[in-house]
This record gives sequence, structure tokens and C-alpha cells, in this order.
Amino acid sequence: MLTFRYQGLGTAASGGVIQASDRADALRMLAQQGIVATTIEDATAPPGSRQSAGLSKRLSISLRSRTGRPTISQSDLTNFIREIATALEAGLPLMQALRTVRRQAAGRALPVIMDFLIERIEAGIPLHQAAKEYGLPFDEMTIGMFRAADASGRNAEVLHQLADLLDRSVELKREVVGATIYPMLVAALISVSIVVLVTFVLPRLMAPIVGQAGMVLPFPTRVLLGLAAFIAMWWWAIILAVVAAILGWRHWIAQPKNRFLFDLTLLRVPILGVLLRDVAVARFTRTLGTLVSAGIPILQALRVVRDTLGNAAMMSAIDDVQELVTTGSSLADPLERSGFFPPLLIQIVNIGERSGRLEVMLMHAANAFDRQVNQSLKVFTKALPPILLISMGVVAGFVLLGILLPLLQLQSAIGG
Repeated sequence: MLTFRYQGLGTAASGGVIQASDRADALRMLAQQGIVATTIEDATAPPGSRQSAGLSKRLSISLRSRTGRPTISQSDLTNFIREIATALEAGLPLMQALRTVRRQAAGRALPVIMDFLIERIEAGIPLHQAAKEYGLPFDEMTIGMFRAADASGRNAEVLHQLADLLDRSVELKREVVGATIYPMLVAALISVSIVVLVTFVLPRLMAPIVGQAGMVLPFPTRVLLGLAAFIAMWWWAIILAVVAAILGWRHWIAQPKNRFLFDLTLLRVPILGVLLRDVAVARFTRTLGTLVSAGIPILQALRVVRDTLGNAAMMSAIDDVQELVTTGSSLADPLERSGFFPPLLIQIVNIGERSGRLEVMLMHAANAFDRQVNQSLKVFTKALPPILLISMGVVAGFVLLGILLPLLQLQSAIGG
């Protein structure tokens, strides 16, 4: 066991010493005592060695960050987190669990990621902050759940929950891809056929007809011929415009205000918005229930849960909820005012607050919302393929009209 000296905020004294197997274990023990550690250091190491060790670690991390940081897929991230959770569930401290999983890490990216996390945690940095410093593959939801694990002291349970959430996300993507792969292939073939017809076949086919005296081409044909001429003359400008649009989009969406507007618009899209909201609500409910059951105060739990939503509009709504709860309001009222959370959740939160069993009610609600997510996913995957096919059918029909109408018009003129 090691001895750590700490300074902290909480119900206990502002400073003291604690014995733990490693720094992460000490932080978890302090959190269980209601103490939020502001500083924590090895009490047995001389001050000079602590500073030099910290400096060397910061230097090595800084050099590593300049060389680039590889990432892994979400499936690999899920397996990595589940292995850590399993090791913690077996009773290993966080640092020992990381080192154990590190010895079994395969590939090129995962060992680099784990070495970075181990170095930062050894330097006294919490897991969620180390993940945030590394960047991808750790997104806002993953970092928020790491923060929930650090705050609650229930690392194994919260990390298992995170792995389940990531599993659901991977499964969601696979189901969407599986449901849309056929219509997407059809749409791609139709798109290629349309490009070839418009840019190569149509101009040559219409050249003799355009020269006919008194021949007025139908509107679809004029549109397609104008599009073909524009592409032939300005193809290089189109490519530059596409590249500029992609770069401009990345810059635009990086602004918090623009991200809020985009996420708010997504929530208002039929079918897709319902699915996104149900996923966020289910994640919010389960994570909040886990934190409250671990004894985390509701305001601190809301701050942690906010970062797990993955939608800027709903995150802003949670900010407003925090402000109202700080002034003495109940949790149910500001949730209802936001307009993003379903009436069932509002009723459950209201009953839980009145009965003093908020965490139990939230966990029951999480199971119900998980079933709602599955239902919304089925509706989305069934509705998307016909929408894609109908859209491509309309475009293909317009092209066919542009080709057939002048031919029919020419045939009528010759026959007359």
C-alpha cells in the first residue's frame, strides 16, 4: 500500500493522507468519502523527485503528441473498455488493470493509446482527462462516462455500462447499414447511369434534334442539356467548390453556436430526430440513475451526464436544468420545460423525487427507453430504404423524360 497526501473539497477536512494501492484507487476512495481531491501526490517520494518525474512525463507526452496519435475503431474501443471493466470487476486497481490489458494489446494503435493513458494516470491525471487529452477514439460520450466512473467510484459498473452503450451504437450502425446497403447500391448505380446519360449520351443524341428548324425542346431536356454544358465547361470549378464546401463545413460545424443549430435541426427531422432523441434520453436516464445510486449529488451528476448526450441542443438544455436546480427547482420541472424529454421520463423523475427513490425509478425507466430505442430503430431502418429508392426514382424519371420527350416530339413531327 502507498501513502498519498491530498488537498480536497468536501464534508471532511480539506487535507490529509490516505493509503491506497495506487493514485487512481486513492481518488476513488476519496470520492466515496465525499471528498473531491484538488491535488494528490505520493507522500513517500521526495518533492524534488516528484517534480522531476512529473516534468519527464510531461516531456515524453509532449514529444509523443507531436508524432501523431493513432486511433481505433468503435468495435475495438468497446472491447478495450470491456476488458478494463472486467479487470476492475475482478478486484484489480485501475493502474494494474490497464497494465494487464496493455500486455495483451494487439495491433499498432491500441498499445500507443494505452501507454499514453498509463503515463497520464501515473502522473496523477484522472482517466477522463487523459482520454480527453488523447482525442479520438474517445468522443464526448466516452469521456463523460469516464468522468462518471471517476466521480462515482463504481468504475467497473460504469465502464460495463459504457461498453454496453458503445455496443448498442455499433449495433445501431450495423443495422442501419444492413437495411440501406441494397438501396444505396441501387442509388449509386442509378447515379452513375444518370451522369453518363447527361454528360455523354444526351448531348450527342440531342444534337440533330436541336438543329431542326422550329423545334422547341421540352423543359426537362433543356434543363439536362444546360447541366451537361455547365459540367463540361466548369468541371474543375465544381471539384474546387466541393473541396471548399467540405472544408467550410468542418470550420462551420466546429463553432459551438453552429453545432447547436445543426443538432437542433437533426432533432426536428422526421423519424431520424425521434431516433436520436430516444438514444440520448435512454443514455441520459441510465447514466443519471447510475450516478445517483452511487451517492453523487444531483448537480454533479447532471454535469457528468451532460457530456454523454452527444447532442449540443440537449446538452444546452441540461445546462438550463442545472441552473434551475441550483436555484431550488425540482428536476422534473426544467426537464419538462426543455421540450426534449418525453412525458414518461418527466413523470418518473417527479415520482422518484417525491418518493426518495429517484435512482431506482431512473434505472427502471432506462430499460423502458432502451426498448423504445429498438422500436425507433426498426421504424427508421424500414422507412429509409423506400425513401432512398423513391428519391432516386424521381431523379431517374426526370432524366428519362428529358430523353424520351424530344424523341417522341420528333417522331410526331415526322409522322405529321
